[in-house]
Amino acid sequence: MEFDLENPLTDLEDLTSDSVASLFLTESDHMPSHSYFSSLQAGDMDILVRREAIASIAQFLTFRSSFMQFSCNFDPLLSYLAVNYLDRFLSCHLMLQPKQWVIKLLAISCVSLAAKMKKTDISISDFQGDAGIIFDTRTIGRMETLILGALKWRMRSVTPFSFISHFISLFKLQDPPLTQALKARAVHIIFKAQKDINFLVYNPSIVSASALLSASHELFPLQFPCFRNALSNCSYLNKDNLLHCYNALQAVVLEEYESVSEAVSSTVTPVNVLDQIFSSSESGKSNTVTTLRLERDIKRRKISHYCHNQTVHVSQIRQF
Repeated sequence: MEFDLENPLTDLEDLTSDSVASLFLTESDHMPSHSYFSSLQAGDMDILVRREAIASIAQFLTFRSSFMQFSCNFDPLLSYLAVNYLDRFLSCHLMLQPKQWVIKLLAISCVSLAAKMKKTDISISDFQGDAGIIFDTRTIGRMETLILGALKWRMRSVTPFSFISHFISLFKLQDPPLTQALKARAVHIIFKAQKDINFLVYNPSIVSASALLSASHELFPLQFPCFRNALSNCSYLNKDNLLHCYNALQAVVLEEYESVSEAVSSTVTPVNVLDQIFSSSESGKSNTVTTLRLERDIKRRKISHYCHNQTVHVSQIRQF
């Protein structure tokens, strides 16, 4: 059966009520241990190990997509799945100041397992590590076995993507383009959240619902109360956790907008740049124009949506 992070338990397009219930019942089996977040936060586990491993996963996939055996437009879900394996492994195996080649081997083995699950054609047996170390098939295979033991062989991970279709169906949107825009923005927010250790404590369903709330507040502010009420009526969601996760995601999104705004502000204003572009030859400029328009829209959205306090306060819990 083809593995799909959005639909890990079945290949049917429409999830049945039984399969939806199974997602919520089994999601905790696909999370790092409860002590993992505490260990990272307390410094018992070096957070730099996780950060370097994630960077190695991204670096390897970027390198391979550019120069080796598959398109540069590789499936970003491959990276997400690899990091999921990484977190679940680290939560079972304490790694204090390991050598760089060990981190590289761990990262590449997580990518290898994710590629096998996604049926992605990627050869990693000849990967060249630091200091001229070559990770051959046998070495990677041993690390894969160690990782699989930590995962308890649960490779068909239940992630935030697994709940998106179900939650969106609760919103009862009638316009497919708007539905796709909401989903795309929520997916982007989920990717942003994965690197932040503060979201490791939340169930995948909570992260998914919070990302959709954040995206809906940004894209459809007038309909936000309806979306919030639809999720609040979901019996599987813990409303307090949803509240806290949503507020945390709002901070991540705001930080993203501020970084883009600062980058734009440090150069010529977008309007002036566009004027210069249109006054010159338009050949080869379409991508630049699109990017600048996006940046300008982002600034406008930040001003219109974030000038007011977006944080849901404790007094509003009753609305959930």
